[in-house]
Amino acid sequence: MGYRVVDTDAVEPAPDRPCDQRALSEPAGLTQMAVNRFVAEPGEQIPLAYHYHDEQEEAFFVLSGTLHVETPEETYEVGPNDLFAVEPESPQRAFNPEDATEAVDVVAVGAPPSADDVHAYEPEP
Repeated sequence: MGYRVVDTDAVEPAPDRPCDQRALSEPAGLTQMAVNRFVAEPGEQIPLAYHYHDEQEEAFFVLSGTLHVETPEETYEVGPNDLFAVEPESPQRAFNPEDATEAVDVVAVGAPPSADDVHAYEPEP
């Protein structure tokens, strides 16, 4: 059996992200899912680009603030204690708008973990 407690504040933020992103899978010893914690200040987005995955399912659980998720059909507003789920092949871009009054704190889970199945998405003008 294996158990771990991870102090997410002790995990170093990724240096190349548009917001504060802490990759938690490795410190937790997880190999079957990707787990990240994001804190996006007003005007920051969570992913590097508007994107979709071939096989990965994603879930965003909002701890505080309001997460905005742009999709081809609409932009969702996801508040504290709500979960936003994304099926494979569903384009999305999660962000905190510039006019927000506070940061948004989110735990994101993706499974299966894969860096090779992500694709940039260009929305129609």
